[in-house]
Order: sequence, then C-alpha cells, then structure tokens
Amino acid sequence: MKHKSFSTTFYITSFIILFLTIQFSSSAQSKIYTIDEAINTAINNNRDITISVMTVKKAVAAVDEAFGYALPSVNLNGTFTRFLEKPKMPFPDFEALLTNATYSILFDEGVIPRDDNKYKSMGSKLQSFAQTNNFSADVTITQTLFSSAVLKGIGASQIYYDLAKADLYGTVSKTVLSVQKTFYGVLLLKESLEITKASFENLKLNLKDTRALYSEGMVSEFDLLTVEVLVENMRPVVLEMENKLKTAKDGLKLILGIDQFEDIDVQGDFSYQPYDISNEEGLIDEALKSNYDLRTLELKKQVDEAFVELDVSEYWPNIAAFGQYAYNGSSDDWKFNTYSSATIGLGFSINLWQGNRTKNAVEQSTITYQQTEEQVKQLKDYTLLSVKSKIQDLKTVQSIIDVQNKNVGVAERAYQIAKVRYKEGVGSQIELQNTDLSLKQARLNRIQSMHLYLITKFELEQVLGKTNPEYFSAFSGLED
Repeated sequence: MKHKSFSTTFYITSFIILFLTIQFSSSAQSKIYTIDEAINTAINNNRDITISVMTVKKAVAAVDEAFGYALPSVNLNGTFTRFLEKPKMPFPDFEALLTNATYSILFDEGVIPRDDNKYKSMGSKLQSFAQTNNFSADVTITQTLFSSAVLKGIGASQIYYDLAKADLYGTVSKTVLSVQKTFYGVLLLKESLEITKASFENLKLNLKDTRALYSEGMVSEFDLLTVEVLVENMRPVVLEMENKLKTAKDGLKLILGIDQFEDIDVQGDFSYQPYDISNEEGLIDEALKSNYDLRTLELKKQVDEAFVELDVSEYWPNIAAFGQYAYNGSSDDWKFNTYSSATIGLGFSINLWQGNRTKNAVEQSTITYQQTEEQVKQLKDYTLLSVKSKIQDLKTVQSIIDVQNKNVGVAERAYQIAKVRYKEGVGSQIELQNTDLSLKQARLNRIQSMHLYLITKFELEQVLGKTNPEYFSAFSGLED
C-alpha cells in the first residue's frame, strides 16, 4: 500500500515538473520577426496610423454632412400653453357704448322722455380676449434651391476626404520606412556580433595553438602573453556589442508597439539586387508625381482653394422654398375649438454688407492658399534634391559592394595561409593577428555596405512613393 502511494506521488510530481518545464520553455522562447511580420505588426499598433484612420472616418462623415445640406429639412414643432392669469389690454367700454346707443334711439323715437343723465361716460376698460388653454403644432419643410456655400461645401468635403486618405498613406509609408531602417539596424548589429564572435573564436583557437607550441618550445612566452591579452581585450568588445544589440531590439519593440518585456529576434538577410538608377530624369518625374508628402500637400492646396471659394460664396444669394402646415386650438374648458392652415413660399437672402467681414475672410483664405502653394514649390525642390542624393549614394555603394565581396574572399584565404604558416613555425604571431583583423574588418565592411545599400534603397523608394501596396490593403475598406 505504501509502495502504491509512493508511485502515485512520484508520477504526479513528475507530471508537474514536466508541465512547468514546458511552460517555462514556451515563455522563454523568443518571438522571431521577419521584415513583413514586423511591418504588419507596426501598422496594426502604430498610434499615428490609428489617428489618421480616425481622420479618414471623420472625412467620410463630413462628406455625408455636406450632402445633407442640399437635401430637404423637415421640422416638427408643437406647443401647449395654459394661462394661470389671462392677459388683458385696454379697449373701449362696449357696455357704455351699447347703453348710450340704446338710450339715443329711445329718446329720438320719443319712447321715453329725454334725460341726458341716462348716458354713461365713455372710456377704456381692461379686457381679455384669450382663452385659458391653447395648443399649436406645425410641420415645416425647407428645400435649398440655390446656395453657393452648399455647392462649394460638397466639393470641399470630397477634397478633404482625399486629403485624409493621402495623409493616411503617407503615415503608413513613413511607418514602413521606420520599421525597415530599425529592423535592418538590428540585423546589422546581429551580423556584426556574429562576425566579432567568430573573430573571438579564432583568437581562442589561436591561443590554444600558441599554448601547444609554447609547451613544445616553438614560440616565445611573449607571443603567448600577446595572444592572451588579445583574447581578454576582445571579451568586453563582444559584451558591448551584445548590449548594443539588446538596445536596438528595444528600439524595434517601441516602433512595433509591443511589450518592452517581450523577448524578440529578427530573421532576414542582406540580399543585394542592383537597383536600376540609369534613368535619373524618369525617377525625378516619378517622385514629383507619386511622392506621398507632395501628394498630400497638393491636396491641401486644393482644400485651401475650396475654402477661398467658400468665403467668396458669402457674396451670393441664398434661395429656398418652404411649406408649412399648422394645426391650432384653444378653449376654456378643454373642449377645444380647432383650426388648421397651410402656407408655401420662397425665401431670398443676400449679404449686402457685414462690416467687410466677408472681404477680410476671403483675403485670409487667399493668403493661406498662397502659403501652401509656396510650400509645394519648396517640397518639390527638396524632393528633387533628395532623389539626386539617393541616386548618387546608391551609385557609390553599388560600385564597392562587388569589390568588397572579393575582398572578403581574399581576406579569408590570407587568414588560412597565415594560420598554417604559424602552426608550421614559418609565420609570426603578428602576421596571424593582422590577417585575422583584416578578415574581421572585411566582413564588417561588406555587411555595413549591404546595410547602407538597403537603407538608401528603402529611402529612395519612399521618396518615389513606391511603398508596397500590400501594406495599404488593410485600409481599403475606408474607401467605401
């Protein structure tokens, strides 16, 4: 019985330990991001993009609102009043008037003897003609027949919607570029760390070989001490690069909008495909046509122009048709006497003078339009300069990448030869150190050039407005 209880306890304990081990291993595993996964994550989490999406939705509502001003408006009004004390007004004394008229007839006909004392003095008397309970209800329909402000407002709202979409796409494009630069920055540090670690391993292997040669009396103690110093000097360099890599990953997590305590890694390579930059004028024309910031500013100029037209529309008249049906009733005892009425008509209004407010508003909006026009010209000059600069940078980088690929092969061959020569006692420690340093530097130079090439290419594509359309697909529903 005791043996059975011990076995049960043992199995339960083993299961708990195994479960906790699996859970720990699962939580400790890094989330690995490819460049596309990183970009999509950033697009989903980026707050600037979220704000731009809200602006687009707001613009859609503004378009619907602008169309609403051109549609008929229907208003229903109703009131009920009960007088606690009826209003009165001075009015001729009808009782005295009737009495005097009656006596005058009687006197004139000789029915009774004339007696002027029978006449009453004429004056005013406070009288009420209102009933205690009153109600009224009416339905009014108004249809704008002509309003320049309404017509211009519909056009302006549509341009504003296009502007909001262009701004959203520009924000997405900038987010994509930011992720690309940070992602490949992390990848550069990761590759550089691996190169440095490989050099560190070479030094440790060299130290092992030097100790073996020293024990056989083939190298001096000075050579041994030199290698030991080199190994220890390389150790903090590796640690420093590991810290830089961790900091770069934290920066990537910030851009992706994920938890800073989440453990992540990146997966990718520095692939090189020569970029066609032979047609410089064509690339400049493409940038001036498709650049996201330039398109946004051009649409803003159109919006400013529409606002000028809106202010000018204040000079034009407004014409509207209206119709009304009213139903009313009044009584003192809740038995209402009711009646109804119906009217139709036209309304006309025009601004003759408002203290020059319209004139000054037009002047302000015109200046705003002119400012935006100057900003467009300035941005075009900057875009042209940026395209030329990126093309020149790509030419420089592409011209040296092939050379550096060959240089790495030469450095690897030189290091292997120096290593063999040192083991055979023909080469020197300095020769081996120099070739190892040259190999490390050649590899770093190649990877840095590849990184510079990709970043420059991404920046050029962003200036050209050539961000991958797939990254905008999540916002296609906003266009409906």
